[in-house]
Parts: sequence; C-alpha cells; structure tokens
Amino acid sequence: MLKMIVCMKQVPMVSDLPWDPVTGTLTRDAAEGMMNPACKHALEAALMLKERHGGHITAMTMGPPMAEEILREAIALGADRCLMVSDPKMAGADTLATSFTLARAIEIFCPDFDLILCGCHTSDSETAQVGPQLAEELDIPSIAAVEDLDLRGNTLRIKRVSDNFLETLEMDTPGLVTVATGFFMPRYASMAGLQDAFREPGILTVGARDLGLGEDAVGLQGSATRIVDIFSPVAKKENIVLKGAPKKIVEELFERFDDTIGSLIRKDLKAVE
Repeated sequence: MLKMIVCMKQVPMVSDLPWDPVTGTLTRDAAEGMMNPACKHALEAALMLKERHGGHITAMTMGPPMAEEILREAIALGADRCLMVSDPKMAGADTLATSFTLARAIEIFCPDFDLILCGCHTSDSETAQVGPQLAEELDIPSIAAVEDLDLRGNTLRIKRVSDNFLETLEMDTPGLVTVATGFFMPRYASMAGLQDAFREPGILTVGARDLGLGEDAVGLQGSATRIVDIFSPVAKKENIVLKGAPKKIVEELFERFDDTIGSLIRKDLKAVE
C-alpha cells in the first residue's frame, strides 16, 4: 500500500496583514486562515494516486491550534489521518527551522512513508524552500514543480516543464515532490466527506517535547534568518502633461526624454537627427 504524507500550511486569507516589528513575522491571528492554495493541488495529486493504486494519506501541518481547520478540510476531501505539529515555542520559524521540525515529526510518527507531497510554494511567503529542505533533512530524493505523476511499481514517473523543456523523470520511493498549481485541480468536498471530518474523534497533536527538541532548535530561536527591517515599497510617479499642437508636443517630448527613449529603443536619437 502506497503511504503518502501531504504537508500543508494554513495561510491568511488576505495579503495585507500587520507585521510584528520585533520578530519580523506576520501577525497571523489578525485574519481568518485557509488552506494554502498550492497545498490543495498537492492533496489532489495524492488523492488521484490513491484512487489509481490504493494507499493511505496522512495530512500534516505545523502551525497554531487554529490550523486544525485545514486538517479537517483535508479529511473531508479524502485524507485518512492527520498529524498536527503545534507548540508556542515553534512560532516565528523560518523555512530551515520549519523543515527541520517537520522532518523530526515524520521520522517519529510517519517513518514508513513512501511519498511526501508539498505545494510548490505558499501564498504568504513564496519561498518554495520547505519542500526541498525537508527532502534534504530526510535524505531522500526530490523533484520540484511536478505537473503529472504516476506510480509504476516502486518508481514514480514524473513530468514537468523546466526552462521551456518538457522533462520526464523517474524517482524511486521513498521521495518527495512539490506540485505545481496549474495541474491537479482540487475537488470539492462531498457531504459524506464533511460528515467524516466532523466525526473524526481527534487529530494527533504533538509539540517540541514529543519530538525531543529544545527551544533553541525550533521557532524563532532555531531560525537562521534574521529580519533587519520591514517596509512597504512606495511608488513615486510624476505625471507630466504636454499641451499644444502635435508637432510641438513631439518636439518637447524628445527634448525632455530623448535619453530615456533612446535607451529603450537602443538608438541615439540625436545622431538620427
């Protein structure tokens, strides 16, 4: 039986959220959360493999207690089991600390996995780092931005487009893939699936102590990233209105902006004159 883990993340429903000026992290409780869109595609890929070949899907997330919502959603869509990694000590983790913590949880609670599926990126950070870093932590092969995959024995056959070339790759299990968002369109939850989500007796929740990790290895303390400053870019535009006859406007336009226009069209306008 194919044993799969889908790593997913709860992200804010809006992009304009306040930042904590001290830690440089998002104030996530300022908005409602949702399942990261790319993670839905990864879950759909796992569900399709399960339908074709049979298997078992563990949905897994690391986050605050409210992130349990996306695990319930995963059950409604067809996941078989859920694992939640949650601890106040883990708050503020960068991608390095996140992948390290997830790897320890997988090694302890899901050691016999065949395939890990992740979204190719998250909408709140867009780093696309956790999946590949998780593969490194677990010392398994990985392929990013997968557009099609199928299982042949113990080998995954994968297709993706890279640098405008269609690649067909093969990878032995256990392994990890990140799933591109243009494929494996997510399904809707059925009524039966929603009933299963609410009937689920509980979700296994583990913290730093359960993983044998100290405060210096997780969260902000375990993160190598240090945010020095946070600011919003300010676009400065100056509007200039040219008036008069068309010939006069053209002459004034080239007089004011001949260097700029010349650099764009790669010609010396004065030399052309």
